Amino acid sequence: MTDWNSALYLQFTKQRTQPAIDLAARLSVSDPCRLLDIGCGPGNSTAVIMERFPQAQATGVDSSENMLAKARADHPSARFELCDVSCELSALGGDWDVIFSNACLQWVPDHGRILGELMSMLREGGELAVQMPVNHNEPIERVIAQTAESDRWRAHFSSDGVYHTLTAGEYYDILSAAASCVDIWQTTYYHVMPSHDAIMDWYRSTGLRPYLNVLSDEDKVQFEADVLAGLRREYPLQADGCVLFPFPRLFFIARK
Repeated sequence: MTDWNSALYLQFTKQRTQPAIDLAARLSVSDPCRLLDIGCGPGNSTAVIMERFPQAQATGVDSSENMLAKARADHPSARFELCDVSCELSALGGDWDVIFSNACLQWVPDHGRILGELMSMLREGGELAVQMPVNHNEPIERVIAQTAESDRWRAHFSSDGVYHTLTAGEYYDILSAAASCVDIWQTTYYHVMPSHDAIMDWYRSTGLRPYLNVLSDEDKVQFEADVLAGLRREYPLQADGCVLFPFPRLFFIARK
């Protein structure tokens, strides 16, 4: 799989960062010293928790060298390390005051194990704060799935799911076993997009990656055209020509 593209991802910096701001605002841990950002990407979420807790030392980890290079260049006061969180969490040690993860864990399987490990890495009274998209029932995901499953494209893709997100109830059961308090909520953000092509730009850096990465350059163009045609059917233009792009996100904070 090709590396993540930080420049493409940051085309929508404000929209991608707002959930991190909202999540950080709900943290209640007092005087944290050590912050860990799981799946830090280009460092925009790390910057949020650094601003929330300026006295603390922040470390961001990610599996993408491209993202980490951007994070190091833009946020030199933080530490950024290469880490595959699906199998290398133990290398990060323990006694963290805050473990933060914004729009990352949906890509990682086995959430029961992962969340258990993350909770064990917190000090007593520390908090795990996570946000993940839950847009599997939104038109964008329906269009992509229907396109991928069509006769034209079915043979190109595996039947494995792209996301590993669980239900709110499942997360509560996992977290409550190790937490003194669990707070779970969901927010739908309505992004005002200038066009359907802008939605494609958004998704090329995230949800379309697993599909585009296995296609030839020629097939990528046609697959994107088929998805774009579906988006134009599903998302109506507003009176001013813009497109409202609903994007639900699930949040939770668990205190050890």
